Amino acid sequence: MLVTAEIIVSLVLIVLILLQERSAGASGVFGGGGGGGTPYQTRRGLEKGTYWATIIATILLVVLAVANLIIR
Repeated sequence: MLVTAEIIVSLVLIVLILLQERSAGASGVFGGGGGGGTPYQTRRGLEKGTYWATIIATILLVVLAVANLIIR
């Protein structure tokens, strides 16, 4: 049961991470091209929801993994 939940949460986490949109292209990786010269950006709307859902899914995955270790 826990393994199935862990797999589902991990797949959801992968999708949420891929949905997050950060600095398109390689220029963002190397610090080039961007908006305003600051690495911080205010999250609004769907982006904010995706951000918090990613955090919650990560915490849930860690809890499930630890629970799986304890039960076995």
